[in-house]
Amino acid sequence: MTEVRKVRTSRKPSRKRWKRLSTLKWVHKIVKVKRITKVVKGGKKLRFGALVIVGNESGRVGVGVGKANDVLEAVKKATSDGKRNLIRISLTKNFSIAHPILGQYGASNVIIKPTRAGTGVVAGGSVRILLETAGIKNILAKQLGSNNLLNNARAAIFALKSLKRVK
Repeated sequence: MTEVRKVRTSRKPSRKRWKRLSTLKWVHKIVKVKRITKVVKGGKKLRFGALVIVGNESGRVGVGVGKANDVLEAVKKATSDGKRNLIRISLTKNFSIAHPILGQYGASNVIIKPTRAGTGVVAGGSVRILLETAGIKNILAKQLGSNNLLNNARAAIFALKSLKRVK
C-alpha cells in the first residue's frame, strides 16, 4: 500500500525548524527603508517599508520585505520574512560558485560569473550585499535592465537557486 504524505502549503516553517533556524548566527543587512504615504479621507497616512537580506555567511541567504507603521517593526517583519525564504547555495573551495548563471525577475537581469581566488566580490547594489551575506568571496556580477533594489535581489536569488550542485 502506498503511503500518503501531507503537503504543507503555508510559508511558515514548522516550530522545530524555526527554533533551529533562530539559534544559528545570522547576519541581517538593511538594504533600503522607504516611506510609504497613502492619501485617505482625513489626510495622509505614513508607513515604512524595509528590504532586508538575511544570511549566515556560509551558503544560506534570503530576501525579506516588511511594512509597518514604525521603522523597527518594518525591519523586524522583513527579517522574519527573509528567514522564511532562505535558499541554500553550494560553494566551491575558493568560496565561489560552480558555473556562470543568469537570473531574471521582472525587468531585472543579473549575470553572475565565478572567478579565481583573490578577486573579491565585484558587484553593485543589493546583489553585492546578497552575495556577501551568502558567504561568496570570489565572484563577478552585473545588473542589466532595471535598477530596482528588490527586483535585482530577487533576480540574484533566482539565479542562485538554479545553480547545479558541486560534485
